[in-house]
Amino acid sequence: MALATLTCKGQVTIPKKIRETLHLRTGDKIEIIVTDNKEAVIRPVSRKVDDIFCKLYRSDRKPVSVEAMDEVVKSKRGYVDKPEHWRWSSARNYAGQDNLLDVFMDW
Repeated sequence: MALATLTCKGQVTIPKKIRETLHLRTGDKIEIIVTDNKEAVIRPVSRKVDDIFCKLYRSDRKPVSVEAMDEVVKSKRGYVDKPEHWRWSSARNYAGQDNLLDVFMDW
């Protein structure tokens, strides 16, 4: 159990152990919900892409083309071009059957 103290301004410092467990950082938003039992539940608010976009940008890094990213993905997971070889897809069960949509594979 972690204890926190309420200041005269109504502020509470969330203990470090809880911040680490919830992966909270300075500036993060949290949601506080009061239950029917008059208990408060603290939840981190999910971040939107717009909120973290600038954190992903690094001026010292060159942009990477979509083609280059595709090549890395193919090399890492063992790319295959036939549905019957798709390891984790149910499409392999239907390979070669008539009246099915063509699989788009021109990435």
